[in-house]
Amino acid sequence: MNDVETPPFKDIFNGALETTVPIAHKMGVQAVQVRPGFAATSVPAEGNGNHFGVMYAGVLFTVAEVLGGALAIASFDLSLFYPLVKDLRIGFRKPAKTEVRAEATLSEEEIARITAEASANGKADFVLRAVVTDAEGVVVAETEGLYQLRAHGR
Repeated sequence: MNDVETPPFKDIFNGALETTVPIAHKMGVQAVQVRPGFAATSVPAEGNGNHFGVMYAGVLFTVAEVLGGALAIASFDLSLFYPLVKDLRIGFRKPAKTEVRAEATLSEEEIARITAEASANGKADFVLRAVVTDAEGVVVAETEGLYQLRAHGR
């Protein structure tokens, strides 16, 4: 896969997030890099704290969960398909006191499999693993999500 980001994917995702998941937008969640097979999102610490001075667990969950949508925008034809999350498990590793970044990847082979299966059956499940790190690169959370790509109208 190409490491060069196609700028519209990031812009498309950030614009869509504002209207489709307004609470994530209000948290400050945004895509920082989106290309076929790779997405990274971030969220600031400011305004997202909890009762003991670290980032609220729901914010960590959100910055990782939205990666499924970001990857879908860059990796699949959204005129034919839409993504949804079926299940997501999160492991909190360390408290986050700074901005965090979440990253996830899908291989070219997995994108091809998902596309073919969704085209043939109207839907295809896929697993997406994400790592969430703080500003120093410390892993603060890891997720494993079961997502689905569905065909419109099926």
